[in-house]
Amino acid sequence: MAISAFKPEVWNANLLVTLEKSHVYAAPGVVNRDYEGDIANYGDTVHIVGLAEPTIGTYTPHTDITIEDVDDTDSTLVVDQSKYFAFEVDDVEKRQAFNGGKVLTEQARKAAYKLRDTADAYVAGLMAAGVSAGNLIAEATLTDPADAYDLLVDLGTTLDEDNVPSEGRWTVVTPKFHGLLLKDPRFVSAGDAQAAMTRVNGMVGEAAGFSIRKSNNAPDGPGDGAGKLIIAGYSGAVTYAEQINKTEAARKEKGFADIVKGLHLYGSKVVRPTGLAAADVII
Repeated sequence: MAISAFKPEVWNANLLVTLEKSHVYAAPGVVNRDYEGDIANYGDTVHIVGLAEPTIGTYTPHTDITIEDVDDTDSTLVVDQSKYFAFEVDDVEKRQAFNGGKVLTEQARKAAYKLRDTADAYVAGLMAAGVSAGNLIAEATLTDPADAYDLLVDLGTTLDEDNVPSEGRWTVVTPKFHGLLLKDPRFVSAGDAQAAMTRVNGMVGEAAGFSIRKSNNAPDGPGDGAGKLIIAGYSGAVTYAEQINKTEAARKEKGFADIVKGLHLYGSKVVRPTGLAAADVII
């Protein structure tokens, strides 16, 4: 690939598509992009305005009613994550490599995967830190396949008690947790088959009212053991904003090589802690 044929806009779009297809914790449907807006620089801030809950009063005839102000709340989503990739391919190596013209493109694809993995781990950590304390199920060791399925039911009940919408609920599980689910006939007979044709963004099935996604980025649990957090929620709980801010190509000044570098800006925020539930699980 000659530098003269490099089109930054096309590469930016391709890398963003690759990121979106690969995200698990930061995937559309798990988080929302409602406040993404225009991200131009590291440190950009998106203001999230919410309304306070109105008070419901009892009306008594011939008695004045109480009129309250409409109070709003203002929280901020700060784009405070700035990651980059940069690599070069020497002209000799490119010439000698099989299908060498695609070396830079393939390396950029790998860079997008690494950016995704880094951003996903970041969002997973925010979720772990942001989940409401009352929605955290204490450390438990799971050995029976039924335990895994039953835990999903418990997470769903926790969300129900916080009036979280039942539509669009998700959970991200570890490979070991998924392995237990695959041994439970309730999951195999329905949830696994139902999602067999739509395995995108780590999706591995549906069960107990959740779309189930699988990831190796599950955060460590707060317990004393080697537990991992199984996190559940709905897309209104966490917001995320990202952009491939810049992708550039150049010739190496002191050498004969093509250089490609890219900058990824993003930020995330838990906007409804009670919209998340988590369980500290040892398998």
